[in-house]
This record gives sequence, structure tokens and C-alpha cells, in this order.
Amino acid sequence: MVEICQTVLPVKPWAEERTRRLPGLNPVAPGEWLQMDDAYGAQMAHRVRLMTDKGAAVVRLDPSARPAAEELLDRVLEEIEGKDGFQRHGDRITCPDGRVVKADRSRPLETCGALVQEDLVLMQKRGEEHVLTGAVLCFPASWTLSQKFMKPMIAIHVPVAAYTADIARRVQRLFDGIRVGRPMWRANQLTYGDPELHQPRREEDRRSREITGPKWKRVERQSMLRLAKSDAVVFSIHTYVVPFSVLSDEDLHLLGETR
Repeated sequence: MVEICQTVLPVKPWAEERTRRLPGLNPVAPGEWLQMDDAYGAQMAHRVRLMTDKGAAVVRLDPSARPAAEELLDRVLEEIEGKDGFQRHGDRITCPDGRVVKADRSRPLETCGALVQEDLVLMQKRGEEHVLTGAVLCFPASWTLSQKFMKPMIAIHVPVAAYTADIARRVQRLFDGIRVGRPMWRANQLTYGDPELHQPRREEDRRSREITGPKWKRVERQSMLRLAKSDAVVFSIHTYVVPFSVLSDEDLHLLGETR
């Protein structure tokens, strides 16, 4: 178990009506698609280790999705251009933690995963549904890339009891409605009994909701952005983890939780 926590929680989906209501979608302000926080260095070190040690468990790409992955890399490089701490010299990018990452177009998802804190999932329309055709997924919250790869939306959400056929249709309309240049974001929250960011879990292995001892609040800022050339939707996930000691009494009241 690796403990990597932010010192503050900038996203509290339970605290505002615009994020509390479902689906809780909000427009992404220009330049705010990708986030960077005080856990950048530690999260990135963990990401690089996971990509090195886990391989296909955290990075997968269908050959048909390579153009979309390369376009995603270009979009990430465009987004971090000029952000504090990033400097680009040709195909080499110096990151805020001092690492130098080569923009390797032969490994577009790995390059993205070495630059930014977000996990990045490519969703492409195949027939009537969007299918997961590629991802760099280092910090899954109780799911596995191997089970979701090349599956459509409704199959991805098989273990979610509340994910009915009607909700599936609404989510599909949501993905269909994402416009180029108009990304959207939402957030969710989960409670875990340990702070580890890498929490893979297979569909048949349900996570226990009973937690005794210390607790951590995990918040995912999930964004949806459409790529102009490939028409793929990028589902990005920025993960925040904080101990319950960071939460205020008001937070706990709104969540119906105790320390």
C-alpha cells in the first residue's frame, strides 16, 4: 500500500448542487481540462512504476484506435504547453517534478501517462454504443482494464446494479452530445479503508462497504472531451485521496459519515 494524498480537496461533489445532482455535468473552463495539484510528484512516480511493472494491466490500445491515441497525445501536449512547471524542447518535455519525458508517438498512451496525473480512456463509437478501445489506467477505483477493454458502455457497467437499460441510453446520449471544444466534467466520491490509488478489482469480486479503522475519501474528477479528427471521446479521471481528518464537520454531515 502506497499512501499518496493531497493536502486539500479542491473538488467536493457533495457540497454543491451543480455537482451533487446526477449526472452533475459542468462545462470545463479553457485550460482546465487537465489538473495539477500538490500530489503531482508522488502520483507521477507511482504511475511510472505501475506502467513499468504492470504493462498491459494498466495500458492497452486496440490497433484501430492508434490514430485516436496519437491525436490524444497531441491534445495533451497542447494542453500542458505553458502550464507552470512544464517546458518543451522539441520532442522532450521537462515536467514539474524534474523528469524529462520524450514525446514518443510509437507509445502515445504511455507518454500521456508519464506526463499528467489523469488516467485517460478512449471511447469510440462502434455501432450504437461507445466502446473502450484504449486506455492508460493506473488508478482504477474497483475495476480492471482487462475486463472492460473493447467492451461497450453497458457491458462496462455490468456490476453496477443501478445501471439500467434506461440509464445506459441516457449515458450514451451524453457521450453522443459531447462537442469538440466543449468538454464537460463531473465528479464522484468513494470511501476506502486504505489510500492506495491502484485499486483494481474484478467484476466478480465486490468491494466491502464495511470499513473499520482509518478512512480515506477518494474523489474522481471525470472529464469528457471529444477529439476533432478521430471523433473519439476521451474520458479522463483525476483522482484525489485525502484522509478523513481533512474533511470538515459540515462535509461529514453532508456525506452522512463519521470519522
